[in-house]
Amino acid sequence: MLFWPVNWAGEQHVQDLEDLIRTIPDYPKPGIMFRDITTLLADAKGLKKAIQHMAKPFENENIDAVAGIEARGFILGGAIADRLQCGFIPIRKKGKLPWKTIGQEYTLEYGVDVIEVHEDAIAPGSRVLIVDDLIATGGTAEAAVKLVQRSGGNIIGATFIVDLPDLGGMQRLAGLGVRSHKLVAFGGH
Repeated sequence: MLFWPVNWAGEQHVQDLEDLIRTIPDYPKPGIMFRDITTLLADAKGLKKAIQHMAKPFENENIDAVAGIEARGFILGGAIADRLQCGFIPIRKKGKLPWKTIGQEYTLEYGVDVIEVHEDAIAPGSRVLIVDDLIATGGTAEAAVKLVQRSGGNIIGATFIVDLPDLGGMQRLAGLGVRSHKLVAFGGH
């Protein structure tokens, strides 16, 4: 649990991040506890602090670009790129980018999907930070890492608001040598 005892000009303290994340039971199917960050995004102070703390471990890493994974990674990634004073690269689902792309397959529980970047989005040797809202099994994040590396980029790390540690995504990235950072963790699925 992460708490910020920060007071802005006499205003109330920012709530605990976990309290700003809504849990929706049995969505999208029975047994799943969906962690909905839209409630965090709607809270101006909570969003600001989340962005600050997602970026903080990478402030002195000379990041060239943030690669945000569709779709919530776009919201967070753009703000983190601004904070780190670097560019932003969208990692999109197949067929959504208008220029020539390269893609990377990843496995879902019900099949295979593909994410893509423009083939000229990542300059060789670029220092790239991967951003998304949540890491579960790590399949999408691993595909993003591989896609950036195939494009010639160097992965400096990955940052998330939520980790579901029971699903092993952070360990999966660690196995690839990727330093990962999360703000909160929720047990279960």
